[in-house]
Amino acid sequence: MTTIVNLGVQIPGFVSKKELKRFVKELVAHEGKQLKELSLVFTDDEYLLEVNKQYLNHDYFTDVITFDYSDFPNVSGDVMISLDRVKDNAQSMNLDFKTELYRVVFHGALHLCGYKDKKKEDAALMRSKEDFYIQMFVSRETNA
Repeated sequence: MTTIVNLGVQIPGFVSKKELKRFVKELVAHEGKQLKELSLVFTDDEYLLEVNKQYLNHDYFTDVITFDYSDFPNVSGDVMISLDRVKDNAQSMNLDFKTELYRVVFHGALHLCGYKDKKKEDAALMRSKEDFYIQMFVSRETNA
């Protein structure tokens, strides 16, 4: 079950909660796991900065923080996303906000599926997985 929450922000109108929930469930299944419980929490820079400080001892802005409660093969966790950071990152990298937002959601889901991104090779694999799922989702959305 996936829950979508907004804390102090409005979720962009282009986000179909129903489709996003269904797609994340399919992403997890495609990775050979089963989605049990996931919270996608959309918030702002200030809120996520406080979470970053309190739980990870990091004093900087970030676009996504994932809390993994998975018990293989069952996937459970919280994916917290700063819409401020996603929007700024999209602008600074000259990317579409919508695509970047989906990338961050999928990034968090992939962490819950066991993917890492600290090493160069791991980050490259993570990026290719993000791209794969973005293409899958965008093509599905376009043909809907």
